[in-house]
Amino acid sequence: MVRRLRKTAVYIRVSTSSQNEASQKAEILRWLQGHRITPKQVVWFVDKQIGDNLDRPAFKELQSEVFAGTIGMVVVYKLDRLSRKMTDGITTLSNWLDKGIRFVSVSQQFDFSGTVGKMIAGLLFGIAEMEQETRRERQAAGIKVAKKAGKYKGRKPGSVKANPARAKKLRDDGLTLREIGAALNVSHSTVIRYLA
Repeated sequence: MVRRLRKTAVYIRVSTSSQNEASQKAEILRWLQGHRITPKQVVWFVDKQIGDNLDRPAFKELQSEVFAGTIGMVVVYKLDRLSRKMTDGITTLSNWLDKGIRFVSVSQQFDFSGTVGKMIAGLLFGIAEMEQETRRERQAAGIKVAKKAGKYKGRKPGSVKANPARAKKLRDDGLTLREIGAALNVSHSTVIRYLA
């Protein structure tokens, strides 16, 4: 029986559709080259989406590949790119490690394999979740002050990030929801809303 060579998955996530993944990609490419991992061995998964949950198109594709047994290692720029929720992050990482998948965070220069890796990951996921909550609290406090001063307007009702008519045209041209989202620089859920 011929043993199938498993691929290295690179997972990149930016928090908003306007952010660029180039800096994460450059650092990961440098790490891959330094570890003699060729482009043919790598599969890229990129999500441009706001949200704390794991309901992201590229992440779901990555999970499918992991389930199919085609992935041997997952590389991220930073651990919180996987998740900013402690329970989601620990559960996902533990499942991957139990399947024998190596997990590496490039910027933190850490391989999370083994029991010590799980323990450190748990701590870092907890810190990421705490930072996210602190950021939200500061934002809410800032909005409250701005509203009190009459300076906060919020998004105008009915405003959109992109042109919904263009989304419909791209769908008619045969593009997938993910391709439409990439073309319009909006999230998967926004594309669905535009096409509804």
